[in-house]
Amino acid sequence: MQLCSLKKWSVLAILFTALFGCTEDPTEAMVRQAAAIESGDECHLCGMIIINYPGPKGESFQASSDNAMKFCSTRDLFSFLLQPENTRQAKEIYVHDMSKTPWQKPEDQYFIDAREAWYVVGSSQTGAMGQTLASFGNIDDANAFSKEFGGKVYPFDEITLDIL
Repeated sequence: MQLCSLKKWSVLAILFTALFGCTEDPTEAMVRQAAAIESGDECHLCGMIIINYPGPKGESFQASSDNAMKFCSTRDLFSFLLQPENTRQAKEIYVHDMSKTPWQKPEDQYFIDAREAWYVVGSSQTGAMGQTLASFGNIDDANAFSKEFGGKVYPFDEITLDIL
């Protein structure tokens, strides 16, 4: 009877190793690039047509999907990302670098990694949903924007629902 139990545990150990030993290492996963915002794309959060509005936009790729979720503003992007059920699901996140593209019509080639960006909250510049977070690739550009248009500069990790 002990031999039978030992065999069961051996088989379970082999199955466990096979199942979890073959999973993809997230650090080796292929990084997806930001997708172009097309004329009919709707905001994942509010449903508004994205290109109809000024200011920085956002995109997120979730662990469970290869499709980009697109947002009409950085405010909507953060409103989505900061929901507890979405926080850990986001893999790649992109925002426009507003130091390189016009506010009225941001260009897709200037998407940057949102986790590395700096954000100005509370400026006089508005986006699709009114107040938005101006996004920048470096802190000097964020500070210059803040001096001109007001607001406070934050890194990605310090943005909270209270700040929004």
